[in-house]
Amino acid sequence: MNSHLRATGVSQEWLGRLGRRGQPGVLRQFIIPCVKPQALLAAFLSCAALAAPPLPNVSVEANAGLAEYWRADGHKAFVLSPSGAWSWQGEQDSAEQALEAALNACQAHSAQKCAPYAEDARVVFDAKRWPALWRPYASAAEAAHATTGNARGQRFPDLYLTQPNGRPMALSHLRGRPVVLHFWGAWCPACREELPQFQRLVARLGKDVAFLFIQVREPATASRQWLQQQGIRLPVHDSGAKGPRDAHFWLGNGAKISDREVAPLFPSTYVLDRHGLVVFTRRGSAPDWMQYAAFLKDLAVHSGP
Repeated sequence: MNSHLRATGVSQEWLGRLGRRGQPGVLRQFIIPCVKPQALLAAFLSCAALAAPPLPNVSVEANAGLAEYWRADGHKAFVLSPSGAWSWQGEQDSAEQALEAALNACQAHSAQKCAPYAEDARVVFDAKRWPALWRPYASAAEAAHATTGNARGQRFPDLYLTQPNGRPMALSHLRGRPVVLHFWGAWCPACREELPQFQRLVARLGKDVAFLFIQVREPATASRQWLQQQGIRLPVHDSGAKGPRDAHFWLGNGAKISDREVAPLFPSTYVLDRHGLVVFTRRGSAPDWMQYAAFLKDLAVHSGP
């Protein structure tokens, strides 16, 4: 049996920790239901997956990558970011070298911090620290020197919108409160799939965070009609778009900006701090927006005035 454990990267030490983690029988809980005499190797891989917490905020490809990670030999590390970026590195001289290489590879594709998930056959994911990875939040003094743009740390363009009650507003009017901006269209299949998740998120955090759902390349009446047909109650802040060729937004100073300059993909989502600075960006859809509830709560509690 030990040779199979080494071949799959699942060490005897790791299994021993499982056995010591709780009462007698914990080890059996993971091993016995999985083991089949004709597929012992696949059984250990399956048990490793059962013992590990699920990957948060990631794609199907990331889970496939994790399955490949568990099969790899030698020193290795798997890391991930709240943005959905992930990486793993194997065949290193030490777990420390593997972790450094994985973090560098992940960070190259993420404005958010990447964090360890596994080192060798050990799961090291820190669930308590995970929702704080949007930090540090800018102080008022730091925000005063921010440039305008849609990158992390920049002040988001001051969009001019029409509220659901018909009154005009500039985005800057919401300073002092965290804001979620979601750019979508009823014509966009990926956008439609996400909105029920957002409805649950708004129900949980709508008192702490302002949610703005901004339609693109269609009139607001079409967006609202589709939401009503689906039984989804979300407020649409009218961008002023009237149809598929209307590809710009108005700013509070009367200027225009291309919608692709703001949102290169649809859907696109931005989280702004109390100063109007970008804290988090998700271009494209997310597997589960409810997984960001703890991040938004952390922002609402800890971002500066």
